[in-house]
Amino acid sequence: MATAPRATISDVARSAGVSPAAVSKVLNNGYGVSPAMREKVTAAIAELGYRPSSAARSLRGRSHSLGVIADVRSLSVVRVLDGIESTLDDSALDILIGPAGPSPEKQQRGVEAMLNRGVDGLILVAPGLSHDTLETIGASVPMVLIGRHGGGRGFDTVVDDDAAGSALAVEHLVGLGHTRIAHISMPTAGLRRPSVLPQTARADGYLAAMKQHGIEPDLVVTEYTEDGGYRGALLAIDRDRPATAIFAGTDTVALGVLRAAHERGLKVPGDLSVVGADNIAVGDLPQIALTTIDPSGETNGATAARLLRERIDGRTKPITHAIAPSLIVRGTTGAPTAEGTDEQRTN
Repeated sequence: MATAPRATISDVARSAGVSPAAVSKVLNNGYGVSPAMREKVTAAIAELGYRPSSAARSLRGRSHSLGVIADVRSLSVVRVLDGIESTLDDSALDILIGPAGPSPEKQQRGVEAMLNRGVDGLILVAPGLSHDTLETIGASVPMVLIGRHGGGRGFDTVVDDDAAGSALAVEHLVGLGHTRIAHISMPTAGLRRPSVLPQTARADGYLAAMKQHGIEPDLVVTEYTEDGGYRGALLAIDRDRPATAIFAGTDTVALGVLRAAHERGLKVPGDLSVVGADNIAVGDLPQIALTTIDPSGETNGATAARLLRERIDGRTKPITHAIAPSLIVRGTTGAPTAEGTDEQRTN
C-alpha cells in the first residue's frame, strides 16, 4: 500500500494562500508575523500534517537551528535555558547547547563548533571572550549575549542591572542594622569596563552602595563556587571584627557561606545574615530559605531568544535590554545580635 507523499512547505503555502517565505517566518516565530497570517499557516500545517525536514532546510541555506554556549553546571543557567526553550517551543528552530565553563578558550571552541554546524544564530551566556572577539563573531552570525555588560555594535545584549541588585542587598542589610557587611566576589577575568561580567558590576554596585551609606566596604575576592563562598566566608568571619552580614555574589556562593557558618557554630540569621543572588530553586527549600536577589533568569533567556529571532530575520541595529532585579526576603537575614553591632562595641 503506497504512502501519501510528504507535504512540503510549498503545499502549506498554497493551502494557506501565502508565500513559502511567509510560511517559513511563521515556522520560525519570525519578527513581524501578523496574527491572521499565523492562524492561516498554522491551520494549513495541521490539515496537511506538515513537518519541516532539517536536511531540506539546510540545503536552502539555513539550518533553522541556534547554538547556546553556557556553563551548564551553573544552577542559575538552568533558569536561563528554560526561558530560551519556552520562547522557542512553538518555532521550528532547533536548540543546540554547547557546554562551556568559564574558560574563554573553551567558550571559543564551543562557538567554533556551532559555526561549523552552520547555526543561524548564537546565544552566549556570560561569555569571557574579549570584546574584539565578540565583535568579530557578531559580524559573521546573528548573536545575543546574556550577562555581558557594555553592549556592542555587532550583537545584542541582555543584562541584569547587577549594580542595582547589589544596592538592594546593601539597603536591606543596612535597614536591619548591619554595618559590617562583606561581599564575596570573583576576579574580573581580565575584562575592562564597561565590557564586564556580572561579578564586576555587582562588586561596583556594592562598593557604591556602601559608600553612599558611609560604611567601610569589605570586598572578598574568591570564586563563584560553593567552595569559593566557604573560603570567602571564613575570611570574613574569622576576624577580630567579623562581618555580621555577607552578600554573596551568587546563591551557589551563599551555600558555601552557610556551610562555613554552620562549621563555626554561627546562627543564621542571628550571628550572620546571608544574601545570595540568582534565586536558584534550592534556595527556596525551607531548610535553606535563602534571601536572594532575583534577576529573573527565565526573562533573560526569553528576551535573548526573542532578540535573536529578530536578528535572524534581518534586524541589524544593536539592542541592549536591561532587566531590573528584585529582592526576595526569606529566612537568612535579620537584625544582628547585640554583640555584633558597632554600637555595642563602643559601650
